[in-house]
Amino acid sequence: MYLCGMIWQLFVSFFKIGTFTIGGGYAMIPLMQREIVDRRHWYSDDDFSNQIALSQAMPGVFAVNMATAVGYRQAGIKGSVVAILGAVAMPIVIILLLAMFFGHFRDNATINHIFMGIRPAVVALMAAIVFNMARATHIGWRNAWMPITALLLVWLLGISPMWVIIGAAVAGVIYGYLNDKTNVSGK
Repeated sequence: MYLCGMIWQLFVSFFKIGTFTIGGGYAMIPLMQREIVDRRHWYSDDDFSNQIALSQAMPGVFAVNMATAVGYRQAGIKGSVVAILGAVAMPIVIILLLAMFFGHFRDNATINHIFMGIRPAVVALMAAIVFNMARATHIGWRNAWMPITALLLVWLLGISPMWVIIGAAVAGVIYGYLNDKTNVSGK
């Protein structure tokens, strides 16, 4: 009986996330955090931050990657499948409806104004994500140079985010290795 209840909770949670998120992957992180960490207590803040990093690094759609991981952790393969279905059900319906009727309202001034109004809200949500993730991953003034450097490398120098991520991963491994070596020799 527990598994059926968990399967239903996974579907409902990811259906809400998929239905009420405007703006794609990053915009859904606050809603995911509220649902997965705060409401359902399926993940801790640290586990959630780690899962976000993994889901973003994996190929494919961020929402599907998160649904796969959370669903599997909670209810195995069935949980993954149900969470994915919940996450993509409403977006698929909305995309199909938009594709069917886009020609009719493409030049509608009201629709264009609605989309122009949504943009600042999505930017604000993304800014909130940055600050929440910085807090959850313990980024402070002493180590803020790392994400700022990554931003500048991508934005100003045009370096592919893929290379920045690979470079950060290599630097993290080296730092961890050196830190562990220092801790072992210091004991």
